[in-house]
Amino acid sequence: MFKKQDVFFETLQNMADTLVQASETFAQGVENLSDVSSFAKEMKELESKCDKFTHTIVSELNKTFITPIERDDIMALTTALDDVLDGMEACASRFEMYQMIERDEIVVLFADVIKRSALEIQKSIRLLTQKKLLAMREHNIRIHELENSGDDLLRRGISALFANIKDPIELIKRKEVYERLEDTTDSCEDVANQLESIVMRNS
Repeated sequence: MFKKQDVFFETLQNMADTLVQASETFAQGVENLSDVSSFAKEMKELESKCDKFTHTIVSELNKTFITPIERDDIMALTTALDDVLDGMEACASRFEMYQMIERDEIVVLFADVIKRSALEIQKSIRLLTQKKLLAMREHNIRIHELENSGDDLLRRGISALFANIKDPIELIKRKEVYERLEDTTDSCEDVANQLESIVMRNS
């Protein structure tokens, strides 16, 4: 499907596909935290898979003279995509480390926001690989809207924690997870910003 010089687009699409897979795994995992060790392990495997794609892009950049878009844009987009998966994996590891095995509605809602953001990222990157740059904007805007939902969730979640949780250790654990999840929605928005920058430079 891709020419040799489009190995960058192929790998970016693979990263986006892995991001969607990871977001679906994450959403399923937080619905049922009965085996947090397996959940954390599965997320780590997906994060490592994404790291390999990052390595592929760095390696290709080092040996390719002509790239389909600016080299800096390729690297910035790659890093932003990797950050989203890193954020999900870091949260999954917290469930295992802290033995957080009770379903948390705020976490479930965050997972849905991240999953929907990942799907929009996947659609936008697919359009990038097809050189349909202006059509990407619709999906980038949607990612920004979803990030705003993440901000709202963080405010709601922390307010509820301080109102209802009496155990300070439990409050600290959950507050950290909420903040990491909100950071992950910020990372999704960083991807949208990088994609929008590519649109502006190339259209």
